[in-house]
Amino acid sequence: MPSTTLDLSALHRLPLLTRTEGGRAWPMLLWVPGEGRRMISSAPLGGGIGERRWVLNAQVPHGYRRTDPDTHLAELAAGAGVSGPGVGLMTAADVTDHGGATDEGVHALASAGLGVRGWAAVPAPGLPGPREAGTINIVVSVPVAFSDAALVNAVATATEAKVQALRDAGVDASGTPTDAVCVAALEPSSTRPAEPFAGPRSVWGARLARAVHQATHLACLRAETRRRHTGRPTDG
Repeated sequence: MPSTTLDLSALHRLPLLTRTEGGRAWPMLLWVPGEGRRMISSAPLGGGIGERRWVLNAQVPHGYRRTDPDTHLAELAAGAGVSGPGVGLMTAADVTDHGGATDEGVHALASAGLGVRGWAAVPAPGLPGPREAGTINIVVSVPVAFSDAALVNAVATATEAKVQALRDAGVDASGTPTDAVCVAALEPSSTRPAEPFAGPRSVWGARLARAVHQATHLACLRAETRRRHTGRPTDG
C-alpha cells in the first residue's frame, strides 16, 4: 500500500511504487487525482467513458499470459489501497523509463516499450483475443470538462501526437499492437460547461498534443537507450 505521505495527485511527477509478485518486485505508477474525473480509455480495466477515481499503470512479466487482465489489475489496485471505479493499464515495458510533461495545465504521462512495433495499416490479418501486454501507455489530465465528442477527439489527438513523437525519436512505426490511452477531464457542471472540441488546433487539444508529444518522446528515448545498453527489447 502506498504511503500516505506520497503525493499521488500530480500525474506528470508520480512516485514509483512497487509490489511483490512471483518472487520479485515489480514497479507501477498510480495516479489518484483526489476527486472523480470523467475519463475515456481503451484500458483492459475501466475502459470506455465514465467517472473514474484512479489510474494504475502496472509493469508485468514479458510473455504475460493471464487471460483476465481486468481482474489482475483490480487486485493490484486493491493491494495499492485504492477502491471504487478506476482505470488499469499494464505493460511489459520498464515503467521506470516513463516520461512526464505539462503544457498550460494539461499533464501527460507515457511509458513506452518498443520491442514489438510497426505501422497500423499492413497487409496482414488481425488476430483474435487479447495480445501480449505492451507497450505505449499514455495518460492525460486536462483541467476542463469535455463533451463525449471532445473526449473521443482527445484520444485521436493524443494518438496523432504519439505518432509524431515516435517519428521525432527516430522510431519507424506508428505504434505497437497493444498501445492504450486514457484521457481524464473534469466533470461538467452548471458553472463548468463541457468543451466541445479537442482536435489538435483547438485550445485544449493543442495543449494536450504538445504534452503527449513531449512525454511520449521522452519515454521513447529512454526506452531506446535501455535497449542499446542491454541489447534486449524494452517490452515483450
